Amino acid sequence: MSTRFTLKDPVNEGRLVNDRLIIASILAVILFAVLLFRLGVLQVLEHEHFTFLSDKNRVDIAPLPPQRGLIYDRNGVVLAENIPTFSLELIPEDVPDLAKTLAELTSLFGLTDDDLAEIDERVKQQRRFRHVVIRQRLTEEEVAVFAANRHRFPGVDVAGRLIRHYPQGALFAHTVGYVGRINERDQARIDEKDYKGTQQIGKTGVERFYEDLLHGEVGYQRVESNVRGRVVRELAYQPSIPGQSLYLHLDLQLQKVAAEVLEDYNGSIVAMDPRTGGILAMVSKPDFDPNLFVSGISQRDYAELRDSIDRPLFDRSLRGHYPPGSTLKPFVALAGLELNVTTEKSTVYCPGWYTLPGKDHRYRCWKSHGHGHMDLKQSIAQSCDVYYYDLANTLGIDRLHHFLDLFSFGRRSGIDLPGESSGLSPSSQWKKSARNQVWYPGETLISGIGQGFNQTTPVQLAYATSLLARKGENTLPQIARGVRFSDEEELSLLPPKQAESLPVKSSAHWQQVIDAMVEVTSGTRGTARHVGAGLPFKVAGKTGTAQVFGIKQDEKYDAETLEKRLHDHALFIAFAPVENPEFVVAVVVENGGSGSRTAAPMARKMIDQYFGVESEAE
Repeated sequence: MSTRFTLKDPVNEGRLVNDRLIIASILAVILFAVLLFRLGVLQVLEHEHFTFLSDKNRVDIAPLPPQRGLIYDRNGVVLAENIPTFSLELIPEDVPDLAKTLAELTSLFGLTDDDLAEIDERVKQQRRFRHVVIRQRLTEEEVAVFAANRHRFPGVDVAGRLIRHYPQGALFAHTVGYVGRINERDQARIDEKDYKGTQQIGKTGVERFYEDLLHGEVGYQRVESNVRGRVVRELAYQPSIPGQSLYLHLDLQLQKVAAEVLEDYNGSIVAMDPRTGGILAMVSKPDFDPNLFVSGISQRDYAELRDSIDRPLFDRSLRGHYPPGSTLKPFVALAGLELNVTTEKSTVYCPGWYTLPGKDHRYRCWKSHGHGHMDLKQSIAQSCDVYYYDLANTLGIDRLHHFLDLFSFGRRSGIDLPGESSGLSPSSQWKKSARNQVWYPGETLISGIGQGFNQTTPVQLAYATSLLARKGENTLPQIARGVRFSDEEELSLLPPKQAESLPVKSSAHWQQVIDAMVEVTSGTRGTARHVGAGLPFKVAGKTGTAQVFGIKQDEKYDAETLEKRLHDHALFIAFAPVENPEFVVAVVVENGGSGSRTAAPMARKMIDQYFGVESEAE
C-alpha cells in the first residue's frame, strides 16, 4: 500500500495572497471614497434638506384659523355669529388603523351608519394631513369620556372651535345664506394656503358673495416639542386676522312682517330703498333652517328638503320665474307715451274682448262685460286688458322688448348675491334663436299684459319699480350697507351703486304713469283702493294676476274646482311716498289668486311697518 504526498507551491500561493490583498485594498479604497463622497453630499449639498427634516421632527407649525366676520342687519342686530364648541377630529395620516378607530369611536359615541358614511366621504375628499371632523358640538360629558380614553386613539383629538350660528333661524336663510364644510368643489375655487385649519366656507347668499371679506387671514404658531410630543417652547407666532364684520341694509322687523304676511303661501316679498338701492327685506317662502348645514346636514334631512314639492331650498326672490301679469302695464304705458304711440287722453273701447284685424279669435279682458272707453289713467287704475292688447299690437314686440330692456326686464339686476336669474323679456329674435319659430301677432298681445313668454324675478320686479319711482334715476339693488374692520370701531358705509339714468325724454310721461298708479291705490275704481286708505301720504301701486296655465277661448276660470297649485299667481308693486319715494315693495304670491285681494294687503302691511303706521287699511 503506497502513500500519496501533496507538494506545496509557496511561490504561487504567495502571489495569490498578494493579488487578493491588492483587490481587497482597492475595494476598501473605493468604498471609503464612496463613503466620503456620501458624507460630503449629506453634510454640504443636502444639509438644508436634512436640517429641515430634523426640525420637522421637533418643530410643529400649527395654522391659526381666523375668526369669521359677523353679519348684522341695518340696526346692528346679529344675523350670523360665531359660537364656541368642541369637536372630535382626526388626522387620517396619523391614525394607524382607521376602520378600527372608527369602530371603537362608534362604541363610545354611538355613531350611526349615516355618520360613518359621511366621515368616510370626507376622508376621501380631503388630503390625509387635514383635520376631518367626526362630531361637532360635543357635550361636556362626551368631552370627558374621550379624555379618559384618549390614549386609545392616536391621531384623534378634541378641538375647541368657533362655529357659525344663525340666531334668526330660517328668517334670513336665503339672503344671508349659510356656511358648510369645505368640499372638493370648494377646494377648486380657493387658495388652499388661505384656508389651512379652516373647516367651513360660505356656500350661499351673503356668506358666499362676501366670502373673501368675511373669512379673514390665517395665522400660524411654530413650537418646539420633545420626543413625547410635549411642547417645550414657542419659536414663532403670527396671529390670524379676523374677517371683517358686514352690516346689511336688511331690517329684521321688516323681514319678520314679510314672513308673517306670506304665512302658508309660497312666494316672495322684496322691499328696497330706491334712493340707495338698499334691500330692506327679502323673503322667499318656504324656507329652511340654515343651522342644519353648518355642521353637516344628515342625508335624511337633506333628502327631505331636496325632494319636497315646495322646494324650500330654491330662492324664489332671485331665481323664481313668474309672469309679471298686469304689474307690467305701467311700463308698457310708458313705452306707448315715450314712443309716441299713445297719449294720456287717447282712449280705447273695451267690450270685454279684443280681436286682431281679420281674425276671429277673441282675446278676453279679465272683466267679461268690458270696461267701456278707457284712457291711460283708467286703463292702469282698472287694469283693462283690452287697452294693452291694442297698445302692444301698435308698438310691436321688438319695440316693446327694447323699451322694457331699459328697466332690466330679462336681465340680471346686478344685486350683490350669487345665483341671480335673468328672467325673460321676449322678442322675435329671441324666439327665432331659442325655438327656431316665427313670432305671431297674438303673442304680442298677451306680452302686453305681462303673460306669454314674459318671466321676471321678484328682485327684478322691485328694481324696475324703483326705476319707475325715481323717474329713471338708476341705483342698483344692494344688500351690503357697510363694513366694520376688525381694528376699527366705526362703520365704513359702502357707496350706492349708481348706473346711467334711463333715456326717457319727457318727465311728463313719467308723471302721467305715476298718477295713474296713484289712482290704483286711492281712486274710487282702483283695483287696490284699500291700500292707500288712511295714510298721510300717497302710494303708487299696481296689481297683477298671472295665469299658471292657459284656458280655451270659451272656458271660464273657476278657482273653486281647481287644485290650489293651479290657481293664478297674485302680484303687487308699490312705492311711497309718491312725492319723494323712499320705499319700494314687490309681492309675488304663488297661487294666491287675485293680486288685489291677496298681494296688495301684504304690501300695505309692509308699508305700515316701514313708516310706523299703527292703523291698518280696512
